[in-house]
Amino acid sequence: MIIQTESLTKYYGKARGIVDVNLAVEQGEVFGFLGPNGAGKSTTIRLLLDIIRPTSGRATIFGLDAHKDALAIHARTGILPGDFALYPRLTGEENLRYLANLRGGVDWTFVRQLADRLEADLSKQVKAYSSGNRQKIGLIQAFMHRPELLILDEPTNGLDPLIQQEFYALVREAIGAGQTVFLSSHNLPEVERVCDRVGIIREGQLVAVEQVSALKAKALRQIELVFDGPAPLHAFEQLPGVRDVVASNSHLRCTVAGSLDPVIKQAAQYTVVNMISQDPNLEDIFLAFYGKEGNNHA
Repeated sequence: MIIQTESLTKYYGKARGIVDVNLAVEQGEVFGFLGPNGAGKSTTIRLLLDIIRPTSGRATIFGLDAHKDALAIHARTGILPGDFALYPRLTGEENLRYLANLRGGVDWTFVRQLADRLEADLSKQVKAYSSGNRQKIGLIQAFMHRPELLILDEPTNGLDPLIQQEFYALVREAIGAGQTVFLSSHNLPEVERVCDRVGIIREGQLVAVEQVSALKAKALRQIELVFDGPAPLHAFEQLPGVRDVVASNSHLRCTVAGSLDPVIKQAAQYTVVNMISQDPNLEDIFLAFYGKEGNNHA
């Protein structure tokens, strides 16, 4: 196990950070840590990296204690914090060389390759960079020493779509090389695209950890059926997992939770002219876990 937490808890005075988080991240996976701002994502990362100390519970990385062995852990980890800062009067290259020297040196040819792929201009002073260009430097310094573990907090903030695609390619290559990625995000399509498993954190508590495919299977699908005659409303109202059935002339719309099998079998008894299904995504799942109650706190 690369990352493991046991009842990890952090309070800021009386204010809740995270409570009893039990998390396990396996070697070679991309683990998505999902939740809105204030849910506890950054607090968890800071605890893992020993930037702050837990109120109770513990965390281990590579089987090492996150506090006692922080230096050894950091040597094997690439980190992009959400509040990543650079020296503004130094160029991108000077910042990277400084960070590389702190690590005892890196393969500068690989750094150049990363910069080319992310279209990062290393010659300018950081103070002249846009937020997206600063983020590129942050990604380069996280990847440049080929770490065993990458901990990335909102890694695509400020990146244009083409550079985001290159970042996704870097993640795939890292996994192919046996590295592990812990990716914190509130960008639901991003998590759905690159992650193997997802942990959803709500109000400081881990409310679900599942395979992305399993979470998508729980999502609500919007189905529209068009028949060659009047829509048979009664035939669909009592089907398991089907709700919000509405018929208008030959059109029937409904929401399906879980398997589509009952709807397909029922529709097969009629002449269907067209069927439109909205693919489930993590937005639906996110809303299912937060719902109306979650909206009051997010």
